[in-house]
Amino acid sequence: MAETIGIETEYIRLDSFLKYAGLSMTGGEAKEWIQAGLVKVNGELCLQRGKKLRPGDEVILEIDGDRRELKVDADH
Repeated sequence: MAETIGIETEYIRLDSFLKYAGLSMTGGEAKEWIQAGLVKVNGELCLQRGKKLRPGDEVILEIDGDRRELKVDADH
């Protein structure tokens, strides 16, 4: 089951989301993961670090067999 992460804006960039959600320590680390093909958005491989995520989008990060599933939600 996906962990829900609320955002306060209309959208958030993928690299910023990975950092905001506490998965990466830096934006540079998030960028490396995205470029390495470790991130999927809504079930599709995503290589765009600037991909705009909106509430309802799902992000999967898989590194060395460790899989994290996150869902973007509107923060009320």
